[in-house]
Amino acid sequence: MLTMMSEISSDGRIRIFIVDDHDVVRLGLRTMLESELDMAVVGMAGSSLEAIQKVPVLSPDILVTDLRMPQIGGVEMLLELRRLCPQLRAVVLTTYHSDEDVFGAIKAGAKAYILKSSSLEEVTEAIRKVHAGESAIPPHIAHQLAQRVSRQPLSTRELEILHLVARGMKNHEIAMQLSISANTVRNHVVSLLEKLGVRDRTEATAIALQQGLVHLDEE
Repeated sequence: MLTMMSEISSDGRIRIFIVDDHDVVRLGLRTMLESELDMAVVGMAGSSLEAIQKVPVLSPDILVTDLRMPQIGGVEMLLELRRLCPQLRAVVLTTYHSDEDVFGAIKAGAKAYILKSSSLEEVTEAIRKVHAGESAIPPHIAHQLAQRVSRQPLSTRELEILHLVARGMKNHEIAMQLSISANTVRNHVVSLLEKLGVRDRTEATAIALQQGLVHLDEE
């Protein structure tokens, strides 16, 4: 459900649009941000699709958004809004901070990446920095990002096979599902183990889940 504000700021305050699929989070965040004299929430959306429809109309200064959203993910939403509203600056406010979450959001144009466990002061400081044209990435998130950027990326096929490995499938089962030879699967597994810096499939699964390469809860 989309909630629209009755009045849109025209008095110099930072105009903010909130995207989160949880009603309580959206309403709570709106209340907290509107307690700041220099901020005004001009709209809210409960899904990426609603945000894509409403943000171009409202033209907010700052988008504050969760990352994992139903139907259309946060990264895909950011890419589309970046195309529709090049001037829009995005702040990711989320519970998730795996390497792939951070990398995907920053690559999609987010200028800040902060966790929902952050204080109100940290959130508002990030919004003000981004509005001023700066980035706001906490040191531990920046470290994760640096590690992800330096890591050799997995190919599309390797990611596909890693996902099946994480589900407990053996090489011959993966070969049958993907219609390739077991030897080809084995070569891909050897390559992805090397790229991830792990010794076996169990470690690969653990790293994949930790870094956000695989999300088994989305099966």
